Amino acid sequence: MPGWQAIYQQLKDKNLEIVAVAQDTNGIKDAGPWITAANPTFTALIDERHLVSKLYNMVNVPTGVWIDEQGKIVRPNEVAFVDDRFKNFSGLDSAPYLNALRDWIEKGDKSVYRMSEERLREKLAVNDPDVILAAAEFALGEHVYKSGHLREAIPHFKEAQRLNPKSWNYKRQAYALSDAKRDYGTTFVDEVEKAGGSKVYYPPPDLTPGAATKDKQPQE
Repeated sequence: MPGWQAIYQQLKDKNLEIVAVAQDTNGIKDAGPWITAANPTFTALIDERHLVSKLYNMVNVPTGVWIDEQGKIVRPNEVAFVDDRFKNFSGLDSAPYLNALRDWIEKGDKSVYRMSEERLREKLAVNDPDVILAAAEFALGEHVYKSGHLREAIPHFKEAQRLNPKSWNYKRQAYALSDAKRDYGTTFVDEVEKAGGSKVYYPPPDLTPGAATKDKQPQE
């Protein structure tokens, strides 16, 4: 969040608004201290039910979505680094994403980084029944957990991970709610290493100029 605060200070006068959404089952109890410490001047929300992740199939953090003045998504969820604090792990330089973001803020619908309708449909569509079922299993696990039955919630969290193994959010949250080694026989770090490290954990966004606009361009 500190990186986003710096970007907000630089670009807020150019009609940029930032809405940060923490995905945390324990809500303000767990996420609140982090938000308070960061002291952002932009909007910071807490999503206890993981609705944002569910609706848009977000699978990792940090994830960014670009939304224009009309409330329309112009780039869907993708990894969004705005500083290089984690570059040694992720292998991703923040400069390409920041350059693309600034280009969009300056040029709006003329930006070459704004996705076309065709690409957006491809990226946002969730046609895999396992992904949909995984979201339901995870939600059920959350409900059981909040009812005070962690042991009974674990099988649902495990099933959500099995059905949608690409979701690191499922792993991160499930492990945080319990003793990961005891209840899952693994840890978050173990899972990242098993999957092949940061290249799998943080797939880079496609920021090649013009690659996002395959169909009809805006008219002058």
